[in-house]
Amino acid sequence: MNNYFKDKVIWITGASAGIGEQLSIQLSQLGAKLILSARREEELKKVASKCVNSESILILPIDLAKIENTDSYIKTIQTKYNTIDILINNAGVSQKSMALQTDISIDRMFMEVNFMSGVMLTKAVLPIMHKNKSGHIVAVSSILGDFGLALHSTYSAAKHATNAFYESLREELNEEQIAVTVISPGFIKTDVALNAITHQGIPYNVNSPAQEKGMEARVCASKIIKAIASKKRKKYIGGMELLMVPIHHYTPRLFYWLMKKMSKKN
Repeated sequence: MNNYFKDKVIWITGASAGIGEQLSIQLSQLGAKLILSARREEELKKVASKCVNSESILILPIDLAKIENTDSYIKTIQTKYNTIDILINNAGVSQKSMALQTDISIDRMFMEVNFMSGVMLTKAVLPIMHKNKSGHIVAVSSILGDFGLALHSTYSAAKHATNAFYESLREELNEEQIAVTVISPGFIKTDVALNAITHQGIPYNVNSPAQEKGMEARVCASKIIKAIASKKRKKYIGGMELLMVPIHHYTPRLFYWLMKKMSKKN
């Protein structure tokens, strides 16, 4: 695995914190050439400072809720690196709101950040990968891409869409040397629940006990990196919560009973 990432140009979105930050640090240690994107430029600079060869990292701030054209991003990357070997669509924003109370503008924002932005960036880099006859697209989804959960309606819908799009794309690229990997994390110890958006469009500011007890982000990032190097089609990452995926599939009544029990505890 150590040589797989050496000198590869890797674009990471959502790189300013959590899983994205840890991916950036660990991939830099493996010799990758990085492009780091998120809204907050100062936070990206802090992450870059923790990486190996920080001075060579390209900081590319993007508001993924407002992408209109990707041409300028691609030109900026090609000016510095000339190519893109791996795209990791990691950015995302979680939800904590009842569906009927959530304004449609907030629903659109969830879909833009969690689904459409990744699709747009993927379509922007695929011509480069096609020309190079190599490349790797990585989509960080969620176990909520496999089932719905109360207070996460549009977030879950975006992750369902993510799973379907990249699974379909993988089949379309079957004859080319371009890999597609979907990562589905469970509870990871980050601020994703703390920063979840309410129906009012503001952060929830209360962390989830399950999230606080979840897998460390650095461990999750390490497992993602191994999955990329192995060119896994799909990889679930987390703890016991991953059992909810087969339970939902094979015994839905038990699944919804467990969900109601868990929601009462929380």
